[in-house]
Amino acid sequence: MMMIRNNVATHLLTTKKYLDDNQSLASMKALIINCTLKPSPAFSNTDALINKAASQLQEKNVGTEIIRLVDYEVKPGNSSDQGNGDQWPLILEKIRNCDILIIGTPIWMGHLASTAQRMIERLDAIFHEEGFTDEKTGQYFTYNKVAGCLITGNEDGAHSCAAQLLWSMQELGFTIPPNVNAYWVGLAGGDQDYVEAGGEQYLYTNTTLRYMIGNLTYFANLLKNNPIDTNLKELEEAAKAESDPE
Repeated sequence: MMMIRNNVATHLLTTKKYLDDNQSLASMKALIINCTLKPSPAFSNTDALINKAASQLQEKNVGTEIIRLVDYEVKPGNSSDQGNGDQWPLILEKIRNCDILIIGTPIWMGHLASTAQRMIERLDAIFHEEGFTDEKTGQYFTYNKVAGCLITGNEDGAHSCAAQLLWSMQELGFTIPPNVNAYWVGLAGGDQDYVEAGGEQYLYTNTTLRYMIGNLTYFANLLKNNPIDTNLKELEEAAKAESDPE
């Protein structure tokens, strides 16, 4: 009888945790930015991989929005608003309001798409403009948000692109959980991309994508309930006290 009661109690606790987690995830927002060079509605292989990620997020009740950077007038620069019709502020507001940020990019000549690099450059405003940090702690608004990336290409460069994106995101204050990149690349010199080559059925890509969505949602939920409390301003003062004056 005692064993039955214990099993029932364990089941009830597990069910409660599942419901609590689902309810918490339902209040979350994911933003996926496709850095394809092709404006809508042109077909994009990166978009095909992104759509698989979005479906898995929606299965977890995470509200998900997908945008293409090239559909907006995003001017070059490193400020939050370059003026003269610059639409970056619209995207920046979406990033402010999301809990999970995923950047999707194709590979061009072994490198990130220029659109992905431009996005990183525009986020640099976090470091030198007012309004992006917490007045008490000095934390950037990106703290307690998680980020990951998706990459498609027909040869190589996926590891390099992921390294650039994820390093940049952590430098900007995002939390990078383990295993939060998924990619597909074709054969060297091949002429088929992700969809045409059947990449949607490729085990490695599908496995790493599920790792990515599972870890992003887990850590986003963890941070929502246990936000980072590091006071950067206090740490800066402590660093000044032990350093030579500049």
